[in-house]
Amino acid sequence: MFVRISLEESAKSLVPTIRQLPGCLAYYAGSDETTNTMVNVSVWHTLEQAKAMGSLPQMAALAREFIALGVEFERPIANHPVSWHLPDS
Repeated sequence: MFVRISLEESAKSLVPTIRQLPGCLAYYAGSDETTNTMVNVSVWHTLEQAKAMGSLPQMAALAREFIALGVEFERPIANHPVSWHLPDS
């Protein structure tokens, strides 16, 4: 529950900051209380633009907060080229 609440609170500082980065097409964050996991998925025009998130001070500060709650981050961050998608209806 703390992870979900903290993840929801993180939007306050991250959404405006991520919106200022060039190339962000979409960003999703969610958590599963049953498995106590969370996931963030973002879609970018280029890999270089995606990697710019790693230099955000807000992202580093939030990572420290989540680590204090017991969250473990998988490293390195996986980047997957899109092979296909469902177009908007």
